[in-house]
Amino acid sequence: MIKVDGIHKTFGKVHAVRGVSFDAPDGKITGLLGPNGAGKSTTLRVLYTVLKPDEGSASIDGKDVVTESLEARRCTGALPHGSGLYPHLTARENIAYYAALCGIPRSLIDEKVAGIIELLDITAFADRRTKGFSQGQRTRVALARSLVHDPQNIILDEPSNGLDVMATRALRELILKLRDDGRCVLFSSHVMQEVAALCDDIVIIANGRVAMEGSAEHIREQSGCDDLEDAFVAAITNVADD
Repeated sequence: MIKVDGIHKTFGKVHAVRGVSFDAPDGKITGLLGPNGAGKSTTLRVLYTVLKPDEGSASIDGKDVVTESLEARRCTGALPHGSGLYPHLTARENIAYYAALCGIPRSLIDEKVAGIIELLDITAFADRRTKGFSQGQRTRVALARSLVHDPQNIILDEPSNGLDVMATRALRELILKLRDDGRCVLFSSHVMQEVAALCDDIVIIANGRVAMEGSAEHIREQSGCDDLEDAFVAAITNVADD
């Protein structure tokens, strides 16, 4: 379970996150939805433990992301925006290296890596160096790397970016399976249809604040809109007017 409690983050004169709070429980898919610059990625970077909040706190499975950052990382798989692969390693080597960093015993690494390569349909390019990969190929390898240690909590920042239709379908099926296995899935997306199709709960962020949250049905009712996209626009407009 992921808990975010009143976090703030400022970069110079830019107040990127202004008191964001929400819970992402196990066995559910929680979506972060918001316009560019809303504070979604900054919030996720705090949860990745690569940024420290100026105020507030966040925890993953009860582990504080600042004071217990290593423990929080161990139970989390993260796909940040931008794959960050080592270009001179093959896809298989990238995944295996991360498996070793996560503490998977050497005797099990090959088996774990082979399984995730098959699951994400990476076999055709698994032994090629990642330099020159398409965006979709990089995304799949980065996703495999984030899941190879079988984490309870999965944080995905725009995971379908650059994927073709078939790869996107496979990704959605995987996300649903992770939820059905009892995992906590938190992801950010700009694609309204993707959020509506996958998410049990939605957190709309605008201007660094939580503008609205709840199920898609609850958000539509709360906004007085029949369409989720109209509800989203109404929510971020209200925040902008504050």
